[in-house]
Amino acid sequence: MFGNLGATEIILIVLAIIILFGAKKIPELAQGIGKGMKEFKKAVKEIDEDNKQEDKKS
Repeated sequence: MFGNLGATEIILIVLAIIILFGAKKIPELAQGIGKGMKEFKKAVKEIDEDNKQEDKKS
């Protein structure tokens, strides 16, 4: 998933994020990312359904 990143690099990245954003902001950021991913998946699903309906009409 993370390519060539090892445990040390991941830990350093997480620590940098905590330092930059603070521990209180991380849950808010994660929640925002989760909502964005949910909306994206919903939009992709709607597009797929529209494409399937168009294929059936043709």
